Amino acid sequence: MEFVQENIVWVALAAVSGGMLLWPLIAGGTVAHLTPAEATLLMNREDAVVLDVRETSEWGSGHIGGARHITLGQLENRLSELEKFKEKPIIVVCATGNRSASACGNLKKHGFNKVFSLGGGVSAWRDASLPLTTKN
Repeated sequence: MEFVQENIVWVALAAVSGGMLLWPLIAGGTVAHLTPAEATLLMNREDAVVLDVRETSEWGSGHIGGARHITLGQLENRLSELEKFKEKPIIVVCATGNRSASACGNLKKHGFNKVFSLGGGVSAWRDASLPLTTKN
């Protein structure tokens, strides 16, 4: 007990960092991140649906061909558009991978089990020299 009192800052830091490590398990798991190559394989082999959650201006500057566009802010209200794809893999894409992870969590919460985030987002896709289109 004396050790804890003398090192309260370190004990608190250890408790907080331990909690942060355990949070994904408590909150329902982590999001699977795919590389552009893994995403391409999933699209080709399992007919995965690509969902782009970027803003409209970002979408217009280039997106993955065949992707569906629902901004992250609209996702909750437009889930019904994705219901028919509930059993298919869904690859969620944003600019760098942050918004797509949030969208994946939302989809999982609504019963979509095969959801993946494109790690690094469209930036990683572009860096891998994979094509983007501006056509809708």
